[in-house]
Amino acid sequence: MASGVNVPDCVVEVFNEMKVRKTATQDDVKKRKKAVFFCLNSDCSEIQVEDEKQILVGDIGESIDDPYLTFIDMLPPSDCRYALYDASYETKETKKEELVFIFWAPEKAPLRSKMVYASSKDAIKRKFTGIKHEWQVNGLEDIKDRKSLAEKLGNAVIALEGKPL
Repeated sequence: MASGVNVPDCVVEVFNEMKVRKTATQDDVKKRKKAVFFCLNSDCSEIQVEDEKQILVGDIGESIDDPYLTFIDMLPPSDCRYALYDASYETKETKKEELVFIFWAPEKAPLRSKMVYASSKDAIKRKFTGIKHEWQVNGLEDIKDRKSLAEKLGNAVIALEGKPL
């Protein structure tokens, strides 16, 4: 079921900025988004960027110690959200960074919110071309252990965000 929700260009621009890593100055790297949240506007007609809910690469090590735990703390306990998380992980062979699209639908969210977000998910996913990993999370117990995200990224992950599993 599609909701007919609009996904404006500014949402797609955020995704493209996170997806494409151009060679840049150190200052540009610090401004790159590590995580960003998206919500529906008040009349549920458009998906928008939650500017106040994001993690910048430059915040890590300064105001943020563990970006994954900070991301989890930013999830609203009783409403749905979409998010992009730029996961940094290691396998035995290499270090990688990959975007994960997360659909957060906690148990405490109102039924109407869950239904509207679920029916609008395809609209935003269609605009986010090239996403390899999608994760629907229904509660903190599903996401609080970084091993859960590691499983979504693949079986060979030995560390996530610099922390061994």
